[in-house]
Amino acid sequence: MIQFKIAFQGELGAYSHEACREAYPDKQPLPCRTFEDAIEAVRSGAAELAMLPVENSTAGRVADIHSLLPDSGLHMIDEAFVRVRISLLSVPGTTLSQITSAMSHTVLLGQCRGFLSEHGIHRITGADTAGSAKHVAKTADPGLAALASSLAGEIYGLDVLAQDIEDNDNNTTRFVIMARDPDYSRRGDRGMMTSFVFQVRNIPAALYKAMGGFATNGVNMTKLESYMVGGSFTATQFHADIEGHPEDANVKLALEELDYFTDKIKILGVYPVNRPR
Repeated sequence: MIQFKIAFQGELGAYSHEACREAYPDKQPLPCRTFEDAIEAVRSGAAELAMLPVENSTAGRVADIHSLLPDSGLHMIDEAFVRVRISLLSVPGTTLSQITSAMSHTVLLGQCRGFLSEHGIHRITGADTAGSAKHVAKTADPGLAALASSLAGEIYGLDVLAQDIEDNDNNTTRFVIMARDPDYSRRGDRGMMTSFVFQVRNIPAALYKAMGGFATNGVNMTKLESYMVGGSFTATQFHADIEGHPEDANVKLALEELDYFTDKIKILGVYPVNRPR
C-alpha cells in the first residue's frame, strides 16, 4: 500500500510536524531541511502535500515564505492553525533548578522572555525548535534545555520540566497546505477563502483605486501585505487573502476592477475557511 506523504520544513517534532499530524493524521510526515526542499518534494512527487507556515500571531509573517509561494508551482488547497504551546524540555532526571541555558529558534526564545528571565535561564539560538530538542537529547547536558513542542519531547525522549511557558496564551501559527493541482471546488461549511498576489500599475493612487472594488462589492479582505520583488525599491508585490470564491458574483466584480489597476494578478489558491478563524 502506498503511503501518502506530507512534507514540512524542520525536524520531526517541529510545530509544522504537529500541524501535519493534526490536519492529516493518516499521512506520513516528510521532514525537509528548507522550505524550498518541502516545495520541491511536492513538485517532484516525493510528497503529495506540503505544510508551510505563513504567519504567527505573535511574531508576524514567516520570513521568506511569501516570496516563495508565487513561483512555487504549487497551489493552496487548505489552511491549518496550530496553537503554539511551548515546553521546556530536558534530559530525564533533570530538575528546573539545574537548567542554566535554553536552546531554540530565535522566534521561540523571544516568545518566552518572561519565563526565562524569571528563572535566570540564558538563551542560546538554535537552528530550529525540534532540532534544538534533538541536540539536547544528543548532548545529555543537564544544564541545557530546549524550548519546543511536547511532541518533540516524546520523539527525542526528553522530560517536560514546564509547559505553556509562552508569554502570550493565544500564540498561534497559521499554515497553508500546498498541492500540485489547484482545487476550486466549494467545500467545508464555513465558506471559502481566496489568496492571490498582484502588482499595481505605476500610476498615482493605484493601490487605493485597486482596493476600492473590494469595498464597493462587499468583499472582506482579511490580509494585505506588501514586499519587494527582484531587489527593486519600485516593484512592490502585494499578497491578499479575501473571503469568498472567485466565482462569487461580488468577488468576480472586485477582481475585475483590481485587474484594471494592476500589471499582474495570480491566484495562489482557493480553500475552505478553517474553524479557528
